[in-house]
Parts: sequence; structure tokens; C-alpha cells
Amino acid sequence: MKNQSLLVTVSTTLLLLFPSTSLADARKGQKIFKKNFRKSCGFSGVKFSRNHTQEEWEKIFKEGHLQEETKRICPRIKIEDIKESWWKDIYEFSYEYASDSLKIPSC
Repeated sequence: MKNQSLLVTVSTTLLLLFPSTSLADARKGQKIFKKNFRKSCGFSGVKFSRNHTQEEWEKIFKEGHLQEETKRICPRIKIEDIKESWWKDIYEFSYEYASDSLKIPSC
């Protein structure tokens, strides 16, 4: 019984210390937004991500409309300047901090 308790305690501690892959992608997306989107958009990542619910962001991403939606929300952004590899991270960030999420990004 002691071994099981110890195993549960250690597992829980490790889960809390090391963020999930999804959260890591959201953090990367947040950094990308702060560095490359915020100035041309003229607003924070909070305003950007709160334009949709998580379900809406998921649908937009799966249908391949994330770039179009980004341009709609932020008309001054130059989509062609955004690296293709960044879009998944931007999606993860938007999904993580969507309007129905309780989380608030720090950008």
C-alpha cells in the first residue's frame, strides 16, 4: 500500500512539474503572437484568442481557414510573412485561451 501511495505521489508531482505538450505549443504560440502579431494587429493575444470558443477555433483549424480568420480578425497582418510552421502553435494558443476558456494569457 505504501508503494502505491508513493507511486501516485511521485506521478502527480511529475505531471505538475512538467507541462503537457499541448500547453508547450500554446506557450510557443503565445510567444509567436507577442513577437510577430501584436504590433501589426494592434491588440493583445487575449483579444485575438477570445474571438471564438474552443469548438469554433477547432473547426476553423480543421477546415484550413486559420489564415483567413487571422486576416479577418487582424486585417493589417501580412499573412505571407508568417512562417507555415507557426500556424499550429497559433492554433494551440488560440484554442487554449478561447472565449470559453478560464485561462488568461499574459500577452
